Amino acid sequence: RALSIAIDRQALAERVMEGTASPTGQWLPPGSFGHNPEVAVPPYDPEGARRLLAEAGYPQGFRITLHSPNDRYPNDAKTAQAVAQMWTRIGVRTQVEALPWTSFAARSARQEFGVRLTGWASVTGEASYMLVNVFGTYDRERRRGAANSARYSNPALDALTARAVATLDEEQREQLLRQAVQMATDDVAVIPLYQLINIWATRRGLTYAARMDERTIATAVRPAN
Repeated sequence: RALSIAIDRQALAERVMEGTASPTGQWLPPGSFGHNPEVAVPPYDPEGARRLLAEAGYPQGFRITLHSPNDRYPNDAKTAQAVAQMWTRIGVRTQVEALPWTSFAARSARQEFGVRLTGWASVTGEASYMLVNVFGTYDRERRRGAANSARYSNPALDALTARAVATLDEEQREQLLRQAVQMATDDVAVIPLYQLINIWATRRGLTYAARMDERTIATAVRPAN
């Protein structure tokens, strides 16, 4: 929690990303199925972060290394450097190690990083995709936690996710997914930073319908009215 509220997400969105991102406190944008409107962007509170560190037994902070790719996401290494500066200001002396994606992905899969910067797109356009693959307790036989390189585990969240994906009524399922989003947030399973604002350009006379999964396909191009 201290690391989360030590981050000025608005500054990241405006300065590092130059307005091409929006601050967030969860992994789904508004309007997505399962987005929880009660989960707000964490406030920027460096003094509160220092108090939390002291309460946790780290009044003088500690040292960590933040690993990041340097060729995978827009401004990924720059974002990591900015976050490291914010953490260092509260006493968490942070070193950044930025790597090419091929090396980063391989080492991340082997759980070699204590803290890492990465991104995730829910290609299904709803909450369960990340709940199952990233937050789900790693279990190869059950095909759960396939991308859970951090090996985060919360059996209560697993049970809630399983209940949600098995619920056919859409209203009930969304309520369960929102509860799961809240639970993962309360656990600080990840520290969300921002959501990218994707931009498509077309020549005059054409329009493009953007997709939730961020894929760009030629069949989505239409003549402009």
